[in-house]
Amino acid sequence: MQALVGLMSRGHLLIEDVPGVGKTVLARVLARSLELTFTRIQLTPDMLPSDIVGVSIYDTNTSSFEFKRGPIFANVVLADEINRTTPRTQSALLEAMNEAQVSMDGRTMRLDQPFWVIATQNPFEFEGTYFLPENQLDRFALRIRIGYPTRAVEARIVREEPSKSALEATEPVMSQADVIAIQNRVPEIRVDDRLVDYALDLVEATRHHEHLEVGVSPRGTIAFIRCAQAAAILEGRDYVVPDDLKALFVPVCAHRVVSKSYLHDGHTVSAEQILEEVLRGVTVPE
Repeated sequence: MQALVGLMSRGHLLIEDVPGVGKTVLARVLARSLELTFTRIQLTPDMLPSDIVGVSIYDTNTSSFEFKRGPIFANVVLADEINRTTPRTQSALLEAMNEAQVSMDGRTMRLDQPFWVIATQNPFEFEGTYFLPENQLDRFALRIRIGYPTRAVEARIVREEPSKSALEATEPVMSQADVIAIQNRVPEIRVDDRLVDYALDLVEATRHHEHLEVGVSPRGTIAFIRCAQAAAILEGRDYVVPDDLKALFVPVCAHRVVSKSYLHDGHTVSAEQILEEVLRGVTVPE
């Protein structure tokens, strides 16, 4: 559900989890079920921006350069292990995410629509990685974790190899045009003034929290409201309810804040824990 919220809100998704929990399968199944084109980019330290965007190749027959499009030209782009490539290549990808266009050799090219990046990174691997700075993390609408499956689900995975069967069994449930139509409707979903105030109360609480160095940015506030609108439309409503905001506060905002590095009461306090505390402390409107 949260992944779809990202797509319908035109917000890119960061999946932070260990290898082997189904990130690629999730991206492929979503693309196939929505009739969207899909590419996967395995990011590496030696990758150049042109490996993502594309390159101009000289055609001897026409005596001119022809642009060969890179894997960024797809509806759903899985950027696997984004923290393994250099900041220069990360910036090229993030520019495409922000502008929905790429520039090469003085030419600017619009990307296919809808355009949605799902980036992944392993939070427990540090050797040979390049951390995304806060201003680049802020470009992602949501950060989610898939987590380990339950024992029963893992038993079914072992027996059925669903990574293959899930893709084979997936049938489209809507078209590319349907996705764009929903994306266009999302900003029209009604958000009561009291809920806007509630969202602002939550955001402001992160900016003044004693255990946070950096709070949620205005860009984060906009993403928070937009994701709540997308959640409402996916639930069949034309209005946002408090539960939409409560459910999305942590996945939309946790990667945008910076917690202080010291220990609190003898334990390390994560951004998620702090935001859960903020949720409990802010009054929900009637």
